[in-house]
Amino acid sequence: MDKNNLIGMVLIFVCLMAYMQLNQPTPEQLAKEERIRDSIALAQQTNVITEGEGIVSAEKVSNSIAELSDSLQQMELGKRYGYFASAGKGIEENPVLENDLMKITFSSKGGRIKEVLLKEYFTLLPDSSGTNIQSALRLMEDRKDQFDYIFPIQGTGKVRSGDLYFTTQKDGSTITFRADAGDGRYFEQKYSLNPDNYELDYDIKFEGLNNIMQSGESNVELHWKNYLGKLEKSTYYERIYSSTYFKAADDDMSYCSCTSDGEEDADGEPISWLSHSNQFFNSSLMTDGKPFESAFMTTKMLTDEDDDLKILDSKIKIPFGQTASETFAMKMYIGPNEFERLAAFDNELQDIVPFGKSVFGTVNRWIVRPLFNMLSGFIGSMGIVILVLTFLIKLVLYPLTYKMLYSQSKMAALKPRLAKMKEKLKDDSQAQQMESMKMYREYGVNPMGGCLPIFLQMPIWIALYRFFPASIEFRQQSFLWASDLSSYDAFFQLPFEIPMVGAHLSLFTLLWAVTTVLYTYYNTKHMDFSGQPGAMQYMQYLMPIMFMGFFNSYASGLTAYLFFSNLFNIGQTLITKNFIIDHDKIKLELEANKKKPKKKGGFQERMASMLEEQKKKQEAIQAEQKKRKKK
Repeated sequence: MDKNNLIGMVLIFVCLMAYMQLNQPTPEQLAKEERIRDSIALAQQTNVITEGEGIVSAEKVSNSIAELSDSLQQMELGKRYGYFASAGKGIEENPVLENDLMKITFSSKGGRIKEVLLKEYFTLLPDSSGTNIQSALRLMEDRKDQFDYIFPIQGTGKVRSGDLYFTTQKDGSTITFRADAGDGRYFEQKYSLNPDNYELDYDIKFEGLNNIMQSGESNVELHWKNYLGKLEKSTYYERIYSSTYFKAADDDMSYCSCTSDGEEDADGEPISWLSHSNQFFNSSLMTDGKPFESAFMTTKMLTDEDDDLKILDSKIKIPFGQTASETFAMKMYIGPNEFERLAAFDNELQDIVPFGKSVFGTVNRWIVRPLFNMLSGFIGSMGIVILVLTFLIKLVLYPLTYKMLYSQSKMAALKPRLAKMKEKLKDDSQAQQMESMKMYREYGVNPMGGCLPIFLQMPIWIALYRFFPASIEFRQQSFLWASDLSSYDAFFQLPFEIPMVGAHLSLFTLLWAVTTVLYTYYNTKHMDFSGQPGAMQYMQYLMPIMFMGFFNSYASGLTAYLFFSNLFNIGQTLITKNFIIDHDKIKLELEANKKKPKKKGGFQERMASMLEEQKKKQEAIQAEQKKRKKK
């Protein structure tokens, strides 16, 4: 090798070494690449989105991939998303569908609803100073919410639709999102907003996915999680009436626990619809033909210190037949719990309105609500509607009220005779009871006659107890001093909190308690309570005061009804006893009953016989005790 060749080779070697040195990654760059690879590997190992961590993890992975070179990006996207690698990277778009009732904002990342704004409703919540602030009412807006389809992909594992970027196509009131899986394969979501309604037609399509899905899979899981926000003034009752409702295809509606953490498993039973419902609003997913295969639902209660009320988490199994092209048709309803609007679906969706079950729900659905709808059709004020509703109910129940007052008047007419008898037997309470029963039977007086009408009215009372806080028509409707008939009327705010009462005072509740005490006093002042213990005589006056704590935080529509009901009760009693009932006629009736032959048997005779038997046993015990003392 000559001198020139040697010099040339040395120069080439020096240049090569200089080039490699100049293009070598720095230690900082190498460390960064290692961290990115570690984060991606960790995400691939877990491949599970957990509460509070899922979104952060997805963002970290996305950011980490973005920091890689193009070749490494493609490699890592392929590892994580498999056939959906091309959809693993993109730019989020937020198309909008809108009608006169609602505005829906979507996200191309996941092809899901990002926010629903209801135009005819708003929230009215106090700020730190206690001032009520009005703001737009939004549903499904929490960034922690999830609406993800889980695809078991060959060679990759589970891929979530929420991690994918969908191509967007908008045509009028329809938006179509498509996630490409290569070679003509894709997953598609199509939303169509109906005019003048809170309803969307929602179809999903599996095109060619049978070739890339793991064999043997007969369903695709939809993971739907909602963090229910605080929308109402009274969060206590809002929390009670918020839950997950669902309907099995061949069964009645059911729901998760409303007052505690709970879970419900459909256990392979087909499901027609599933709803995540607040007190007055809901987001529902309904099948439009073939039902869901099954569902597993959980509810988690949150504390008052949390920003949200509850976490509703539902895992729904969407049927997948492993065919080349499949479409699954659904409907969405995102809006108010308006009974008639929900009933129009003809699938029992209206049962999410918590009117109650059994006889109480029946009374609300077939008596109270139709009557309410009739009145509200021509009366603008909900408070006046409650007043008129109370009057009509009292009018319908007046025959029972009259029977109760007539029985009380007979008891009052008999009271002087009972007083004389008890004066003679004042040292023998058992004998007093026996003679009282004999006298009731002799004069044809039923001491329980005034209780039966009250018992028969209880289904209506309990039904109304559920009706007012469940009816959205009373939400944020003011009347007199009450700003919201669906919540409590805080007439006076206390500087401290009283156990079982709260930090406010409801005027409707106070008026109800006062009128109840007055009505009780007037209605029973002529009745005989001498045979009862002293504490029992005063219990009837203490009960309204005790119930004040319970009703103080309840819907002011209900407490207004109770107050109006008391006013009508007092009016009916005064008019009936002073102008309708003939007290002289009652006295003649008692004397006539005394002369009538008495039928054997009956409740009163059995009661008298029982008392007489008890007296004999008591006398026998006393006699035995005297014998022992003599011995």
